[in-house]
Amino acid sequence: MTTITRTTTCNLCEAICGLRLELTDGAVTAVRGDPDDPLSRGHVCPKGVAIADVLVDPDRLRAPVRRRGPVEDPTWEEIGWDEALDLTADRLSGIVNEHGADAVGVYLGNPNVHSLGSMTHGAALAKAIPTRNRFSATSVDQLPHQLLAHLMYGHQLLLPVPDLDRTDLFLAFGYNPMASNGSLMTVPDFPARLRELKARGGRMVVVDPRRTETARVAHEHLFIRPGTDVHVLLAMARVLITEDLARPGAYVDGLDRVAAALADRTPERAERASGIPADRIRALARELATAERAVVHGRIGVSTTEFGTLAQWGVQLLNLLTGNTDRVGGAMFTTPAIDVVGRGLVGRGHRGLWHSRVRGLPETHGELPVAALSEEIETPGRGQVRALLTMSGNPVLSTPDGARLDRALGGLEFMAAVDFYINETTRHADVILPPTSHLERDHYDLVFNALAVRNTARFSPAVFAKSADQRHDWQIYAGLVRRLGQRLERRSSVRKRLVTRARLAVSPTRTVALLLRTGSSKVTLRALRRAPSGIDLGPLREGQLPHRLHTRDGRVDAAPDLVLDDLSRLDAAVAPAAGSLQLIGRRHQRDNNSWMHNAERLTRGRPRHQLLMHPHDLAARGIPDGSRVRVASRVGSVVVEVQASEDIMQGVVSLPHGYGHGRPGSRMHRAASVEGVSINDLTDTEILDVSGNAGLSGVVVTVTSE
Repeated sequence: MTTITRTTTCNLCEAICGLRLELTDGAVTAVRGDPDDPLSRGHVCPKGVAIADVLVDPDRLRAPVRRRGPVEDPTWEEIGWDEALDLTADRLSGIVNEHGADAVGVYLGNPNVHSLGSMTHGAALAKAIPTRNRFSATSVDQLPHQLLAHLMYGHQLLLPVPDLDRTDLFLAFGYNPMASNGSLMTVPDFPARLRELKARGGRMVVVDPRRTETARVAHEHLFIRPGTDVHVLLAMARVLITEDLARPGAYVDGLDRVAAALADRTPERAERASGIPADRIRALARELATAERAVVHGRIGVSTTEFGTLAQWGVQLLNLLTGNTDRVGGAMFTTPAIDVVGRGLVGRGHRGLWHSRVRGLPETHGELPVAALSEEIETPGRGQVRALLTMSGNPVLSTPDGARLDRALGGLEFMAAVDFYINETTRHADVILPPTSHLERDHYDLVFNALAVRNTARFSPAVFAKSADQRHDWQIYAGLVRRLGQRLERRSSVRKRLVTRARLAVSPTRTVALLLRTGSSKVTLRALRRAPSGIDLGPLREGQLPHRLHTRDGRVDAAPDLVLDDLSRLDAAVAPAAGSLQLIGRRHQRDNNSWMHNAERLTRGRPRHQLLMHPHDLAARGIPDGSRVRVASRVGSVVVEVQASEDIMQGVVSLPHGYGHGRPGSRMHRAASVEGVSINDLTDTEILDVSGNAGLSGVVVTVTSE
């Protein structure tokens, strides 16, 4: 037997931990954290340990397949790459030529941002089909963050990150990094970082409707009614202003408008909405103002509400008003080796350049809300989505009213998917184009280095070479772009096509080398190859503002018109009726959205699919703990086992995200055996934030014995 050790990256989630793989006779026999990695410092979570399980999964597609027969009982036949790419380009271009570009929809799933090839080449494929019907997982996740960054700092990805390694007070709203390893804050080894925070005398306060894994180890946890974070955050900002505690930077404008807008948003008003005592709201604001180093961060539980943008505005206001933006221990900006913002690799963003056909919903940063996808497929007329291309996503399980989308997909004239699983969404595809898996491709993280709590750089070459009959995702995209360019009647100029072809011929690794060589960090690909654990570029640096701003006047607008105008919608909102129940999601450290439930080591052990419900709410309805219940919302219902828990606030129930596998025709056999239902068979496409983000958290439901 021959055993070697390889250092690589776990690019399954935002933590981007460094790994050391033990390979025996070409097979992965052990996975450990890399202690020399300057960011993850030896940390590894259960998902990282299971990274090789995807590589050897017998359900993973390794060659293109074409569906014959109905979705519920299909026959999948392997076909060659040229046939698969030609078929996809023929059908997509034919529909565009006959019905117009908007007749094709494009959906990008979360895994795209974890793949170097998708980041360097995926945009070219999306642009090759000049449709306005573009959708992505962004609008069920983080769109309020990106919209606020665009409005206040001038760029959708100029996102301030908590300087967790040096802060004294970390106030987290709707955030569970003990399970997620951070989100829009790349923070591997969060448990150790929290211990270090405590050791230096710091504190963490968690505000959440559930006593999460993070809340249990924090210094303080405050229960809050779902969707009411916005009231607390704005009341805290008002306290800072009215008590003369605000110390914003000289580059911040609009503070008079902020003060006027918050004049009647008192802590008492916030208490009535949220359930958090007014005195505690005042005290939190004062603690933020007087702490030497403090930061506020709000994440998924705040973003996926009906007022996510207003709530994230409150987060930004608290950091700005206390002077903690761009300050050590506060909300800081990264300086990555490849600056995707400064180099213009991602656009600044925009909103409302076009609107959806059915509801007239505005685009944000070039994408329509995915909550509109079903209706755009179902509704006849010019611009109806007749064909769909999905790129590494499973929107049937991950977007609102997934059951409706499932039905809508059945009415498409054609569907293609770039994916290596036949899942609840891709089972509808006529052809599936499977890319290589994580360990078969080179990786450099373009996005999450820009969101990390420390500046580092790491390049990981593929651990395993792909076989001759496999294709990387970027090769699939390049092949489709070339074929679409030959078939679409409305072609771009010859020069533009040649430039695009030349760019797509450059590999992602070569692109990284060029970007590093022409950047200002003096890090080179050669140096990264010599340092497989990565290069430490140091802690986050203060003094980034105002010169890093991308606003036209080089200043921060603390009172964007879009945000102030949305306050009237907040005031008109009707609170749920007394005694009603509101649904929230949750995640587990072993879950990775919907797609790693096919790994046996991540799904064995005690089930975690149950509906969590407070014992008093169960007793009030005469429902026994452990029984099966029907959970119903405006759009649908599911039947699931209920579990009593005092970790959930009264009036709130919780289902995990990413469950509900096993629809007829899907081919993820282990996942199909995992108990659970899809929370998104209950979430509502009609509940939207002003950004277009789906309001997944706080949906009113009923729970009855089954």
